[in-house]
Amino acid sequence: QVQLVESGGGLVQPGGSLRLSCAASRSIFRFYPMGWYRQAPGKQRELVADITISSVTNYADSVKGRFTISRDNAKNMVYLQMNSLKSEDTAVYYCNTARTGPIWDWGQGTQVTVSS
Repeated sequence: QVQLVESGGGLVQPGGSLRLSCAASRSIFRFYPMGWYRQAPGKQRELVADITISSVTNYADSVKGRFTISRDNAKNMVYLQMNSLKSEDTAVYYCNTARTGPIWDWGQGTQVTVSS
């Protein structure tokens, strides 16, 4: 089984930036398309960005132009650069596999709160 660890969240003012990181207990990311998901209070978890093995990216309309997903297969890391943050981006952010859906147990996530 793979354990996922997300980090980098925090409290930021509207318009601010954060960079999230995702690590795994095994060196396995390079074999899978990966994604960042988020879950806001009272809402279902949603996929906001994904990246293929060859680093082709795709974004939800709500974050397009503001978020950038990237990966470093050598370091077994996936990142989410979030700029121009809005209050509606407030959520717990998770990483997992994508394109064919999440296949690993969810990590603890990292809380992102956008508030003045």
